[in-house]
Order: sequence, then C-alpha cells, then structure tokens
Amino acid sequence: MDALTHFLSLSDANVRYVVIGCVLLGISSGLMGVYTLLRKRALLGDAIAHAVLPGICLAFMLSGVRNTWVLFAGAIITGSLSVYLVDLISRRSRLKPDAAIALVLSVFFGAGVLLLTMIQSSGNAAQSGLDKFLFGKAAAMLPEDLWLFGAVLLGVMVVLFFGYKEFKLLAFDKGYAQSQGLPVKALEMALSTLTVLTVATGIQAVGVVLMSALLIAPAAASRYWTHRLSGMLILSAVMASIGAYIGAFISYTKPGMPTGPWIVVVLSVLTGISMLVAPNQGLLARYWQRRKHRDKILQENILKAFYHLGERNGSQALAFDIKLLKQQREMPEIRLKSGLRSLVKEGSLLDTQFGYQLTRTGLEAATRVVRLHRMWELYLSRHLNIAPDHVHEDAEGIEHLITPELERELELLLDRPGSDPHDSQIPYTKKDRN
Repeated sequence: MDALTHFLSLSDANVRYVVIGCVLLGISSGLMGVYTLLRKRALLGDAIAHAVLPGICLAFMLSGVRNTWVLFAGAIITGSLSVYLVDLISRRSRLKPDAAIALVLSVFFGAGVLLLTMIQSSGNAAQSGLDKFLFGKAAAMLPEDLWLFGAVLLGVMVVLFFGYKEFKLLAFDKGYAQSQGLPVKALEMALSTLTVLTVATGIQAVGVVLMSALLIAPAAASRYWTHRLSGMLILSAVMASIGAYIGAFISYTKPGMPTGPWIVVVLSVLTGISMLVAPNQGLLARYWQRRKHRDKILQENILKAFYHLGERNGSQALAFDIKLLKQQREMPEIRLKSGLRSLVKEGSLLDTQFGYQLTRTGLEAATRVVRLHRMWELYLSRHLNIAPDHVHEDAEGIEHLITPELERELELLLDRPGSDPHDSQIPYTKKDRN
C-alpha cells in the first residue's frame, strides 16, 4: 500500500519521468495505431519498428554520443526509408505487400543487429545502454526525452485534428477519397511520417521487438467497443495510457521487471478482455446473439409444426403431444422439450393434460412463419424461375430472417398471394387482412 501511495504521488523524479513518458508514448501510439489498423498496415508498423534500429546505430557511430535527439533523427531516416522501400517493392516487383514488409523488416533488423555488435566491440564508453533499444529501458528516461515525447504527441494530435475528415475517408474508403479529389498520396505520406515518428520515440520504452504491440494492441481493443473513428481514437488513447501506467507501476514495485514488456502484457490483457466482453462484437455477446437466433429458429420451427398439424387435422385449437410433434418435424427430443418450455413460458403455448396447444399469440406467430415460408417459395418460383420442388430448403432458412419491412415488400410484389407453388393456402390473420 505504501508503494502504491508513493507511486501515485509521483514524488520521485525517476518515477515521474517514467510514468509521464510512458503515458505520452501510449497516447501517441494509441492514436496512430487506429489509422494503422484501419488501413490494414499493422505489419508496416512492425517493419518500421525494426527498421529504426540501424538508424539509431548509424547516428551513434557518426556522432559518437548517445544524444536523444541525434538518435531520434537517425531512427526517423531509416524508418522513413523502410516505408519508401516497402511501397517501392510492392509497386515495382511481383512481391505482395506482406512479402515486401517481411523482406525490409529482416534486412533492416539484421543490419541493425550487425551495427550494434560492431558498436559493442568498439570500446566506446558512450555506448552504455544502447543495446536497451532492442527490448526497451523506460527506467532510463531523462527530462529531455519527455520533451521529445511531448513534441511528437503534440504534432500527432495537431495533424490528426486538422486532417480528421480527410484521414477518416482515407482509412475507410481510399477509392472514394480519390474520387473526391483528395490528395491521397500526400495524406498517406503524412500518416506514414507520423507513424515513423511515433515508433521512433516509442522504442526507448518498449524496444524494437515490442513496439508494434504498443502501436496495434490499443487500437485492436478499441475496435471491439465502437465502429466510430472518434470513439476508437479516444478509447485507444485511454487504453494505451492505462497500459503504460499499470506497466510502469508493476516495474516500480518489482525492480527486476522491465517496464516495456509489462506495458505490452497489460495491453494484451486489455485486448483479450475487450475481445471477450465487448458489447455486440465481443465473443460472449456474439455467442449470446447466435444462441438467441438459434433459439428463435427452434421456437419458430416448433410453432410451424403445430400449424401444419392443425392444418392437417382441420383445427388450430387442438392439442398435440411430443410424439406427434416429432413425427411432424424430426428434431432431438431434448431440444424439442427446451423449445416447448420456452414457448409455454412466453405464452405462445398452453401445457394441457392432452398435450401442448397454441394460444392466440402462438397462432399468430405460427401463421406468420408459415406465411413467410410459402410466400418465399412463391417468390423463388415466380420471379427466379426455380422449380417448385427445389424451393423448400431455401425457404426454410430465409423465413427466420425476413423483417416486417421486407415482408410488406414481398406481399406487394406478389400482390398478396393466396397460395404457394404447391397450391397450399398462404394464411393471413385478421390483423393482416385489415
């Protein structure tokens, strides 16, 4: 508890530098990661992260000092060169973008490791800590680093704010953006430049190897919660900040734990939670939606079986037991009983001593399902010229998906038909006739 209180107070200068620096990096990475993800350039971020290593090494070899701004300039040069080469190789050769990215990534990273090995064997005392760029060393942040991180974040926010509409079109529909006369190449270059800047600053905290995770994980997590670009940007920045803060705290309480990898671990957990519990798009929500749809189909098939039995026996007021229902429509008895219980609970069926019986509500629902099935069969036969003996299976699937709006359009198109291709009557309730 004392450690948490001390950490939250940010009274220690080193803690303050690490926390503020990681949060600044997280926000800029979260913002740029959204556009990288939406433009399907996630692997490009990985290529840039690996390509900045030789730039850092060359900048150090030429200057002989481990200055933040000098190393940053070297990272920008090789990072930008990697983007240019990926685009050039993709356009001028038979290699696809993913192959071009893999080629550039491996070549640049190999060159970076080679240069780093040469520096380590040179005996230059200023090289101390240079190898930390591979996996990050957030604890080594200095005040001048924070100025750099802040400047990059400010630049990212300003450019994204004033180019919001244009970047939005580019991210979601590049072809439409071109048709509107937007300077697509210039916009892509601007986004690529911002991505390079973000990656070049971020490798000090999480390193070359893990930077792509810091760029993509918050954006991927936010994608599960919203489809709006503005919402994604805000959520991605917030999640990246949370990951940076918690990662810094774990590193503070456990000095042997590096900050960068823990930031990535926390962001991975947040992404996993988003994948699991996010409304509409999360795995649990999608499972629940599929289950509801499956239950709906089951219940409608049972109601349709009741209607057919009543139609065959001359009355929809009769009660039928499970044995007759299974003869009418084959289905597992466990599923049938489950569907019957649900229909009784919602008031569509009555459980009597003679069996199950349709209520008024159940009869209306059963009539609608049968009507949709037979109208769709008629539509396929009349308008698509499909043989009557080939339309049943298709109608079995579509009858559960037709909305009331589409139902009205179907009735108008078919001129409120009285029978289907098999000369079976298409039923209507009193409410339908009015």
